[in-house]
Amino acid sequence: MTLEKHDLIHELPEYREQIHDMKMNNAHFAKLFEAYHEVDHEVHRIEEGVETPSDEYLESRKKNRLKLKDELFGMLKKNAATTA
Repeated sequence: MTLEKHDLIHELPEYREQIHDMKMNNAHFAKLFEAYHEVDHEVHRIEEGVETPSDEYLESRKKNRLKLKDELFGMLKKNAATTA
């Protein structure tokens, strides 16, 4: 079974440069990006079978990952609109 990557660069490739810039220049974005990366890594380990928590725990982590992604995406869109 091939697991799909959900890292932010893979999820939003059109924002690659902007993600890098915002990580360097926006402390809040950088903090959220790190939190997203940690949750994504945890979910990936669970999906690979390295960790075996309950299904409810996995679902809660996936929901948290989606919430962080939505917040990061909103920040990227807002930044793109102000720099355009």
